[in-house]
Amino acid sequence: MTTLNRTKSALLVIDVQVGVVAEAFKRNEVIANIKSAVEKARTAGVQVIWVQHSEEEMPIGSPQWEIVPDLVPADGEQIIRKTFRSSFVETELSDVLAAGEFGHLIVCGAETNNCVRHTCHTALELGYDITLIEDAHTTTGFEWNGYVVDAARVIDEQNTNLMGYSLPGRGAQVKPLAKLTF
Repeated sequence: MTTLNRTKSALLVIDVQVGVVAEAFKRNEVIANIKSAVEKARTAGVQVIWVQHSEEEMPIGSPQWEIVPDLVPADGEQIIRKTFRSSFVETELSDVLAAGEFGHLIVCGAETNNCVRHTCHTALELGYDITLIEDAHTTTGFEWNGYVVDAARVIDEQNTNLMGYSLPGRGAQVKPLAKLTF
């Protein structure tokens, strides 16, 4: 259904880094699900693309910036470095996806309310189809300026936000890992 006339799918693993998921909701369970998704993708011959976020508290090359030790990119898998919430802004992701003829992105990672959300919405706006893995993304709850942001509710909101969402010629779906096929 993508508007890009590309037939391939890629698994996009966003920001599962030491400093990002240290206090994340259901951290170990979600990382195990992401690891399973990566293994399923590799077995099916689906390209895995990794994204790493960098900012002042997490500079490139620092221990906090590293992908969690449970997940190891394989030789030949692309790693995209970014400094904005959307994995598309000022990165080579669009070029990598075009070169691989990817029109469908299967998304997992962190943080749900930041980089996962912004990447999914940017991808839809650019013409990609999206599948968000329902139980393979996470975030950290917090309090800010009198507001309490509950991680579990943020994850639920993002899942329901993308269920059945579409733009002309492309759409989003949400699937649990158990029902995900490549």
